[in-house]
Amino acid sequence: MTAEGLRDRLPKAGFGGAPLGNLFAPLGDAEAAQVLEAVTAVATAYIDTAPYYGHGLSEQRIGDFLRAHPNRRPMLSTKVGRRLEPCDPPPDHGFVDPAPFRPVFDYSATGIRDALAGSLARLGRGSVDLILLHDIGRQTHGDDHAAVMAQVEREGWPAMRALRDEGAAAAVGIGVNECEVVLESLDRGLVPDAVLLAGRHTLLDSRAERSGLIDRCQALGVTLIAAAPFNSGLLAGGDHFNYVAAPEAVLEARRRLSTLCAEYDVPLPAAALQFPLRHPAVACVLAGARTADEVRQQAAWLAWPIPDEMWRVLEAVRAEQAS
Repeated sequence: MTAEGLRDRLPKAGFGGAPLGNLFAPLGDAEAAQVLEAVTAVATAYIDTAPYYGHGLSEQRIGDFLRAHPNRRPMLSTKVGRRLEPCDPPPDHGFVDPAPFRPVFDYSATGIRDALAGSLARLGRGSVDLILLHDIGRQTHGDDHAAVMAQVEREGWPAMRALRDEGAAAAVGIGVNECEVVLESLDRGLVPDAVLLAGRHTLLDSRAERSGLIDRCQALGVTLIAAAPFNSGLLAGGDHFNYVAAPEAVLEARRRLSTLCAEYDVPLPAAALQFPLRHPAVACVLAGARTADEVRQQAAWLAWPIPDEMWRVLEAVRAEQAS
């Protein structure tokens, strides 16, 4: 599948599967199934997951649901770059009561192939629509960054392209929350079909624009999926910002945005969900949910009418906050 073909297939909004891995709080199997029932009730459903989410739990729950509902055929993406080793009790990576495995970074060709094979087994699929190279970048790997990128270029990326050619995935991409590593990958000639970028093109974070990443992707025809539009829930009423407790300055920025939206009778989460799609490079916005009602609420927010005047004022506020 070409990047253009992927863009044509992606819906405007997809579902991020981290909550199905018990991110921050436990979710029962029955509740997870109800979420997936609501997500896949539409024919254009798209679900993103990863072995890291609940150490395989998110993928297993998705696979269990799809095996029980063979008529549901959502688009699926998952990630490679970590393999799961049996471990009981499992380490704490922000997932409550994860599956008894330890995620270990592995960007080797064998590691990439083994990771996808495990994902396909849990998902009960012979292939997925998109595989994403997960969590490369200096922020994640520190002093090991150069070695990681060398291995990705030498082994990991060729393995992903081979899996695409073999039909195990229709498209390949990068799934990160660091703009710099996407730009570095492009400089190295590792041009993906898609980039899934979490939390960097939102009402509270303009790094994707300031770094030039969005314009670069658009120029190269790379499909951009804007994940985490609520910045870990803060813009939807939560208290986490980029996976940690929100600092006071960010809470104040949210209050200012909320006041502005209220003047136009627009819920802040509706603006947060729609904002990334205003850039022509963004094909899909990806958000998680913990209940079926939240899934339906997000669909309503996506359709909420927002006047052009509010967008103009909001853009000015964002520019001021970024300066």
